[in-house]
Amino acid sequence: MSQVTAAHAIETHESPLTPESWGKLGMWVFLAGDAMTFGTLLAGYGAIRAGALDWPVPAQVLGISLTAFMTFLLICSSVTMVKGLSAIKHGDVKRMNRFLGLTILGGALFLGLQAYEWSHLIHRGMHLGQNPWGNYLFGTTFFTITGFHGAHVTGGVIYLAVIVFRGMQGKIAQENASLVEIAGLYWHFVDLVWILVFTFVYLI
Repeated sequence: MSQVTAAHAIETHESPLTPESWGKLGMWVFLAGDAMTFGTLLAGYGAIRAGALDWPVPAQVLGISLTAFMTFLLICSSVTMVKGLSAIKHGDVKRMNRFLGLTILGGALFLGLQAYEWSHLIHRGMHLGQNPWGNYLFGTTFFTITGFHGAHVTGGVIYLAVIVFRGMQGKIAQENASLVEIAGLYWHFVDLVWILVFTFVYLI
C-alpha cells in the first residue's frame, strides 16, 4: 500500500499539469503562433507602406468613425467575456450564457459592420490589387489583414456559441469553468489584435 502511495506521489510530481492546464497551454501555444502570423502581416504592411511613394492617407479612404465604433464593440465584448467567466466560476450557468450571448452579439455586429465597410469600399472602386486612391498594394494589404482578423472573429463567435450550447445542455459547470477560460483567452487575443490593426492600418 505504501509503495502504491509512493508511486502515485511520484507520478503526481512528475506530471503536474492537469487536463485543464494542458488545455490552457495548448491555447497559449496556438496564440503564440497566431501572434507571429499577425505580427508578420503587420510588419509586411509597414515595410510596404514605408517604401511606397503614393500611399493614400487611411483617414481619407477608410471610415474611421465606423471602425472606432467596431473597436468599441470588441472592447465591450471583452468585458462581457470576463463577466461570463466570473459567472461560471461562481456556478451561475444562466448568467454565463447571458454574458456570453452578449459577447457573441458584439462579435456578430462587428462582422456585420465589417461586411458593410468592405462592400462600401468595393463599391467605391477598392479591390484586391486595385485602389483608385494610390498604391494598389494598399487594397491588397487592407483586405488581407482585416479579412484574416475577421476570420478569427468568425471562429470566435462559433467557438463561444458552442460553449453556450453546451451550457444550455448542462455540460458546462463550475467544475469545468476552465473551458470558458480557454475560450476567453482566444477572444481577448482577437480583441487585442484588432486594436493593433486599427492603430496601424486605420490611424497611422
